[in-house]
Amino acid sequence: ARLRLIRTPNIGPVSWQQLMLRFGSGEAAIEALPAPRLETLFAEDPNRLAAFSVDVAGLHFDWSKTHLTAQAVAAFEALAKAQDLAGKREALFAGEIINTTEGRAVTHVAERGEGSVDDVAQARVLHARMRALIDAIEGEALGPIRHVLHVGIGGSALGPDLLIDALGREDSRYDVAIVSNIDGAALEEVFKKFDPTATLLVIASKTFTTKETLTNAESVLQWMGEGGVDDVYGRVVALTADPDKAVEWGVDETRVLPFAESVGGRYSLWSSIGFPAALALGWDNFQDMLDGAGEMDRHFRQTSLSQNAPALAAFADLYYTQVRHAETRATFAYDERLRLLPSYLQQLEMESNGKGVTIDGKPLGRPSAAITWGGVGTDAQHAVFQLLHQGTHLVPVEFVAVIEPGDTLAEEHHRQLLLNAFAQGAALMKGRPNDDLARSYSGDRPSSTILLEVLDARTLGALIAFYEQRVFVNGVLLGINPFDQFGVELGKEMAKAADAGGQEFDVSTTDLIKRAFG
Repeated sequence: ARLRLIRTPNIGPVSWQQLMLRFGSGEAAIEALPAPRLETLFAEDPNRLAAFSVDVAGLHFDWSKTHLTAQAVAAFEALAKAQDLAGKREALFAGEIINTTEGRAVTHVAERGEGSVDDVAQARVLHARMRALIDAIEGEALGPIRHVLHVGIGGSALGPDLLIDALGREDSRYDVAIVSNIDGAALEEVFKKFDPTATLLVIASKTFTTKETLTNAESVLQWMGEGGVDDVYGRVVALTADPDKAVEWGVDETRVLPFAESVGGRYSLWSSIGFPAALALGWDNFQDMLDGAGEMDRHFRQTSLSQNAPALAAFADLYYTQVRHAETRATFAYDERLRLLPSYLQQLEMESNGKGVTIDGKPLGRPSAAITWGGVGTDAQHAVFQLLHQGTHLVPVEFVAVIEPGDTLAEEHHRQLLLNAFAQGAALMKGRPNDDLARSYSGDRPSSTILLEVLDARTLGALIAFYEQRVFVNGVLLGINPFDQFGVELGKEMAKAADAGGQEFDVSTTDLIKRAFG
């Protein structure tokens, strides 16, 4: 099909506002391309499954049950060219300043060996420092440690929590608790389980100024002191991009594990933020995770967009948000070990691309990231799938499942789990008409499937890297900077000012504060 670009009145760098993709005579915009039912797409193209499936790093991706077509992919490829996705991808891997609003490079890919030579070398030095401290702890240099209490929030907690919950259920060498909530009930629950004299406190904060994290850390130190630990600061490890602040806070320099300021919080589990996972799972597993992520990075960097897993996923995302006006996207993990994946993706996707401003400071003028939500396996089927099958909202669904079971029970458990995942995708697509509308399923509801051969450190690393690069492609094609997060600051600033007595609120908020504190 012929493709031509149509200018719109907006001024500035090429973006969705300036770009309309038109075919044939130029009269039909991409928004008006034919949209046959999913079953029709399969009937018309016997090679559809092969065209919209990708295998990489022990993961199988299937987008055949989405409304992507060769025409739509060609259109998105043209958009990618106009937005210079290839150039921005190379800038990412070269360690150039692509987080322009904060004047920073973005170097999390270097943590897994795929960035610039200098960035990769720095990451390896810091990894070696982390590994040396792990060896020392294993050798009981800090005394006998059985428990690890990791305090952080956001990206400083979600990543390690996901890794340990997914991979450390049976083989964890330490009892690890990840506490992010400032609610004291979260810490007290851990205090009831852990022995303070056998506990290591890990404080994860990029700036080492995060109020919630430092408040939790101070309470842990108090608990350890009251529990009989003479030198509480001798049992503290700090993970930060500002080591001087950690030392000033009281952590010994030898137990400060830095990471580069150019590694964003929600992209940081590959750095020293992954310390509790590396400690609990062993360094070999941590390295396998880095290697799996590196394999996905190379796929993303070297593969044509039509067979590129992160790019195809982003094309589907954009099709449904921009063309079909879907406001949400749901991810369901059909594996209990991946139960934290939807929560992890909420921050990764919505904090990265949930923005109404382009990278050049102009109003976006289009929907940004979809609202990300989800749940776990068959539990979700009995809670939210009513809406997915028969509700009025169009919700693209993503199924994530693992071929090899993670349990030793009868094979029937895992067989039923996988059959449910696959059948739900088929049912969303096919539907079932009925004269009784209450029993009628419209079908033609899109889904994609990610199927892991086995859930281990390598495949989990590849899976998380896939999601990161998918977010990057979405950001580039929308003209958004996915690496800043100013939207999280305002409420925190107002809470801090209120704590110091320097913030005036509206009458409703003032009344709530008065009711709570007198």
